[in-house]
Amino acid sequence: MRKLTMLGTGCAMVTKCYNTCFVIDNGDGSLFLTDAGGGNTILRQLELTGFDYQKCHHMFVTHGHTDHVLGVIWVMRKVADLMNKGKYEGTFHIYCHEVVMDMLLTITKMTLKKKDLARIGDGIEIHEVTDGESVELPFAKLTAFDICSTKAKQFGYVLDYPDGLRLTCLGDEPFNEHDRAYAEHADWLLSEAFCKYADRDRFKPYEKNHSTVKEASELAETLGAKNLVLYHTEDKTIATRKADYTAEAKAYYHGNIFVPDDLETIELG
Repeated sequence: MRKLTMLGTGCAMVTKCYNTCFVIDNGDGSLFLTDAGGGNTILRQLELTGFDYQKCHHMFVTHGHTDHVLGVIWVMRKVADLMNKGKYEGTFHIYCHEVVMDMLLTITKMTLKKKDLARIGDGIEIHEVTDGESVELPFAKLTAFDICSTKAKQFGYVLDYPDGLRLTCLGDEPFNEHDRAYAEHADWLLSEAFCKYADRDRFKPYEKNHSTVKEASELAETLGAKNLVLYHTEDKTIATRKADYTAEAKAYYHGNIFVPDDLETIELG
């Protein structure tokens, strides 16, 4: 059984939950990471899920905003340390666009210990992917796509599994028609929803180039997605977020709706 565990569900400035990132258990003993939040809290979140680093050899980084990329440095440090202690076998692959690649190389050169830094290119491999490029991973075909962000270059991706299941990660900005082929009829659509539409004047999502629950749900309905996961939210309403977001989403989308909390696991099938 494939499973999605949300390591964090919040937007950049949250304090009541962690920044949006997640891990997929592919059901074959392998794990796939997406982003890592903004700090070393990623290590705590992974520990709380019982994460086995030895089972994770592939990671995708969507973009270089602080709340997505800085935690990646800690993951790289952890993996390098395990390698140097003989506790990690094989190669750890990171997939990202060229801007993120440059950021990861620059930050690690400035911050990692010499022996850990030496693992980049020798155990830890950073792969540049381009818009529309596909990579055959051991568990699925990954296709990266440019979400056409107006802020910082950002990629989403599709995972196409051998049994036909399709999971599409849209990143954390509004959908662009450029990517319809990657998102239409997805079994699982992962989308940002900064706040409820009713709270748009309070949280001002459009000023930050984000969507509300209403728009994300209308999109999922239009695309014919079977399941919708909403994340990258504000945290001021976190006590009622699950119930309130779900209720709003149901008014516009007729598939299965998931508004997870941090560390919550969703069965993908």
